[in-house]
Amino acid sequence: MVNNMHVPHRVALYYAPAVESAWWRAGSSWLGRCAATGLSITQPQVEGCTSESFERLTSDPRRYGWHGTLRAPFRLAEGKSLEDVRAATRLLCAERKGFELAPLQVSRLGGFLALRPSQSQPELDRLASDCVRQMHRLAAPLSEDEIARRRRAALSAEQKELLQTWGYPYVFGQFRFHLSLTGPLQDLPEDTQALLIEKANAHFHELPACRVDRVSLFVEPAPGAHFRLLEQIEFSYE
Repeated sequence: MVNNMHVPHRVALYYAPAVESAWWRAGSSWLGRCAATGLSITQPQVEGCTSESFERLTSDPRRYGWHGTLRAPFRLAEGKSLEDVRAATRLLCAERKGFELAPLQVSRLGGFLALRPSQSQPELDRLASDCVRQMHRLAAPLSEDEIARRRRAALSAEQKELLQTWGYPYVFGQFRFHLSLTGPLQDLPEDTQALLIEKANAHFHELPACRVDRVSLFVEPAPGAHFRLLEQIEFSYE
């Protein structure tokens, strides 16, 4: 993990499994990169997909690291620091009890593949909502360019309002927890997509239950750089 860092371009609050866990190793292997060390990892082989095409297919989630978003990346407000983010995250994790995610399933989401819980979990939704609210005072307002880029997606009226108010359209009632496995699939033949789903199911099938017992701080050191895991802050109660 990154221990010391100057003010990064952006900060994010993610769910990420403990770095010593089987879930972290499996997810980092799938993406081909460990966000804790910054090192590349050999990816699994997928039938019908060359190693080069699989590397390209996973390039988007690989940049962000193995994670499920709780508070999407944001720039720090003027006068705010990483230590302010750490302190707010420690407060958020205090008196909070860990829980197990419902079984994770490979799902199609917005044109890409992701692992998603098989059922809704109120405690997970509360955690994400708390992360959004706690970080709001530390986040700089979106620039006009950032708003315009977000609005290029097909957003509903509610999502546009959430974007304007909270800096991200997929929060609160629009939140859909997921761990991204690929980028867009639209150019991939259907039979190759089926093989990819089969491989993903096999890759994650034998793992133990995935536990949520910490919030992970990730940073984007410079615009467009790969995100790095800065710190994992555990809940008070396991």
